[in-house]
Amino acid sequence: MSNQKPISHFIAGIILAAVQVIVSLVIMFTGAKQGGASSYASWLLLVIGLIMFVNMYGKANNYQLSFGNLFGYGFKATAITMLLVILFTILLFVAMPEMKAKIFEEARRGMEEQNKLSDAEIEKGMDFMKKFFYVFMIGGILLSYAILGAIGSLIGAAITKKRPYNPLDQLDMKP
Repeated sequence: MSNQKPISHFIAGIILAAVQVIVSLVIMFTGAKQGGASSYASWLLLVIGLIMFVNMYGKANNYQLSFGNLFGYGFKATAITMLLVILFTILLFVAMPEMKAKIFEEARRGMEEQNKLSDAEIEKGMDFMKKFFYVFMIGGILLSYAILGAIGSLIGAAITKKRPYNPLDQLDMKP
């Protein structure tokens, strides 16, 4: 039996969210382009972190958990991470409105460079984007973290050893 106490999904989610926040702050303050290779690195860290936490959870429980238990642990940790990242992102845009304005400028520049839309259509698109900015941001985080969390949890649950508990192992079968 292992004497190691398992890390709860809540603590795992907080740690993963802290890593995601730190990575996003580093990306933001170094001036790296959002949405490029830096976002892939952030997502990769999330998946690797989930795999590690699921494996640690299985080990702490003497590998006597089922695939479903391990997957559930990973996905619960993902849900905590997702909520904390959404909260951080909202607070960041409220505290630093110039970041939001920069996103709108880049979107406008992208629409203008395509030369497929008239000025009225670009303005209409920008108004729509401004009106539903937080809806799209929260929806994007929910969707991406749900997919990445499922992937990380599936891989973590699949690679973690499993020795299911058998109650008959404790019985003495001698007459």
